[in-house]
Amino acid sequence: MLAKLLTYSIFGIDARPVEVEVDISPASMPKTILVGLAEAAVKESTHRIERALVNSGYTRPIDRIVINLSPADFPKEATSFDLPIALGMLAASGQLQSSHLEDYCAVGELALDGAVRKVRGALSSALQARSDGKRGIVVPVENSKEAAVVDGIDVIPVGSLAEAVGFYTGVLPIDPVPFSWDEALNEYGGYESDFSDVKGQEMAKRAVTVAAAGRHHLLMIGSPGTGKTLLAQRLGTVLPPLSADESLETTRIYSAVGRLEEDESLLLKRPFRSPHHTISQAGLVGGGSVPTPGEISLAHNGILFLDELPEFSRNTLEVMRQPLEESRVTISRAVGSATFPASLMLVAAMNPCPCGFRGDPKRQCNCSQMQVERYLSKISGPLLDRIDIHIEVPPVPFRELSAKTEGTNSETMREQVIHAREMQSKRFVDHGSLLNGTMSPRDIRKHCQLHSEAESLLKVAMEEMGLSARAHDKILRVSRTIADLESADVIEVHHLTEAINYRTLDRNYWTQ
Repeated sequence: MLAKLLTYSIFGIDARPVEVEVDISPASMPKTILVGLAEAAVKESTHRIERALVNSGYTRPIDRIVINLSPADFPKEATSFDLPIALGMLAASGQLQSSHLEDYCAVGELALDGAVRKVRGALSSALQARSDGKRGIVVPVENSKEAAVVDGIDVIPVGSLAEAVGFYTGVLPIDPVPFSWDEALNEYGGYESDFSDVKGQEMAKRAVTVAAAGRHHLLMIGSPGTGKTLLAQRLGTVLPPLSADESLETTRIYSAVGRLEEDESLLLKRPFRSPHHTISQAGLVGGGSVPTPGEISLAHNGILFLDELPEFSRNTLEVMRQPLEESRVTISRAVGSATFPASLMLVAAMNPCPCGFRGDPKRQCNCSQMQVERYLSKISGPLLDRIDIHIEVPPVPFRELSAKTEGTNSETMREQVIHAREMQSKRFVDHGSLLNGTMSPRDIRKHCQLHSEAESLLKVAMEEMGLSARAHDKILRVSRTIADLESADVIEVHHLTEAINYRTLDRNYWTQ
């Protein structure tokens, strides 16, 4: 007897439909055969499934069992095939009779006692099931909240194989898991930190506001203990809340790699990723024999913070250049190619020299010029060129550290950021979610109109600082954002001056 059931295999962050076909026929020698380009984890599942059937009170078919995973032209490596294969074996052996096998797909790993365990990519599977026109999807209880965020499909939670069989046969009615956006927002959408925690550094807060308003990449340079990490960690508090589409897209990445927190159904705060400087290229941009997302994609719609930037391997940093330009990462392997989104804000921090005290008025730097040059040479010019804003973060005077009054807080900065982004939304209404930091050269020529005096100033700055064409465009993008913060249609001299000041590293910082 032949039984068919639809399930899904995760490749990258996408779910690919896989039809599980189980055929049971009499044979003198009982044997279970699994075909369909199954990897080792899937091949081992047959023994686990057989014991789960017996321990759940069902009979293991004493016949020849052929299990086909179709299509057979791409590898399957997930343990999420356990549940659909077990259901197919029960249906093919006559122990499960149901009309729901066509309407409901299933994913889940089985324990030896028949319990259904959590799997990766339940959200992607639910999205694909909706696209395939399925009525619902049966998932482990632990995955039910993340899958329930998908509208238009019933998400059925099961804790054991027996519960899944009861649902398919109609003996055990199970209500779909509900999802409330407001409840999730109240539970997971708040921030505990605030920019008022950062004493002093008002100029740095201004630069952070500009960077957040236009989604510009930011580099902070300063001695240890000046507040660079505090500034970066609080950047998410001034960014606009994630939209529903952004939240779903970001959550899908975390679901595919199994990084969602327990009981967390949806990412409602912008991700903040801070990898250690020993990270590999594959860990940063993604990789593996079967492509998986790296830190760049995990920071999608959020912030990627690289502390101690020169301590990262230069080769590792160089692979970021293309993703920063294109806002996506493509990983090609023999089994296929996967493209991951990487629309993020890069925030980096570094010391001015190996000891960290170069230029500090209170502490002496003992580094030689050769040591400083070797330290700074780890950051290539092309990568530095792709960072829009460079700022110095000086030590905070005692009077500011001990002041009772609070500095600029996140709410004030967020209001400015949202106002500037609203202006950009109106300007780029035909371009979707385009922001100043991602304008094309054609958009720059169209929207970055300079006052005549500002145009003369830019010409002088280009000649004196020896800026590249990319740096020229970066200055115009940042100028446009500064003008948006003031609701100005034309870029004035003071807008351009501030933007140029954010590029002074290109001119003289490295030789001071």
